[in-house]
Amino acid sequence: MPDVRIYKPTKTAMQSGVGRTKNWVLEFIQPTHLYIEPLMKWAGSIKTNSVQLRLFFKTSEKAIAYAKSKNLTYSIDYSASIKMVPKRYSDNFKDSKKN
Repeated sequence: MPDVRIYKPTKTAMQSGVGRTKNWVLEFIQPTHLYIEPLMKWAGSIKTNSVQLRLFFKTSEKAIAYAKSKNLTYSIDYSASIKMVPKRYSDNFKDSKKN
């Protein structure tokens, strides 16, 4: 099982633009051995970086190089990449859209 996942985030339903989708994210995969902290009842983990750490890179090659330099096994998800097609306001009124 890989230690980290490298992917390009998609835009959320609340976004109209692609502002936070340009960088690649290296995210540590959450372990299955979480425990409940007895005093505050929060979920805890022995390894802090596996729960809280997300690193951002300009390219996937830089993210892969970082994972290799730290001897981490990784998986790359290319399916999340989206391509925006430029659209003009006048395209809403073209005859091809009307029945």
